[in-house]
Amino acid sequence: MNRLSELNLQNYRPLRDVVFENLRNAILNGDLKPSERLMEVQIAEQLGVSRTPVREAIRKLELEGLVIMVARKGAYVADVSIKDILDVLEVRSVLEGLAASLAAERMAEEELEKLELISYHFKRCLESGDTDGMIEKDMQFHDAILYSTRNAKLIQISQGLQEQVQRFRITYFVEYNQSKEVLSEHQQILESIANRDAEKAQKAAQHHIEELENIIVKFANKTK
Repeated sequence: MNRLSELNLQNYRPLRDVVFENLRNAILNGDLKPSERLMEVQIAEQLGVSRTPVREAIRKLELEGLVIMVARKGAYVADVSIKDILDVLEVRSVLEGLAASLAAERMAEEELEKLELISYHFKRCLESGDTDGMIEKDMQFHDAILYSTRNAKLIQISQGLQEQVQRFRITYFVEYNQSKEVLSEHQQILESIANRDAEKAQKAAQHHIEELENIIVKFANKTK
């Protein structure tokens, strides 16, 4: 296992929290794959810590549903079922539509400029074939819209849902050449917000998530 970041042990947080954050990021980013076994000894050696904070972090990951414990076998990265993702996206479609609608009414001009810049950089990443960059800019695009709503509850709920599909986002960009479609969908959302058309922004954002649902269904059928 060589996909964990070095720990910053100078931040005075409990060691179990630092290890937890490191492992959690590795799972969400796809560095630790579904069904992969988590070996306490190897993780502890790589991170330069004892097994105790690793064990505590794994237990916390189990509570979040990111890790499953198998009797007499140990800890494994939890699988993400297609049904789980589709259930999340059904809810996210509504929330993304609401966020875009509110953004059209509330987004400040400097926030709109930032959104346009993110969209521009997404296009540059697409042109250069930078998949990691596209994933990052896609997340930034949605976050910029979300934060512009200034609705704390909407932000909290939406971020929780985004994390649940983050692991699939990598497959979405790598397995399917949908990035040009994503760019076009982003542009429709951006233009609707810029034109202060809340209804159109809502529909464009919901369509964007519905297209992702369609691709996931295709992926599920392909892997059957």
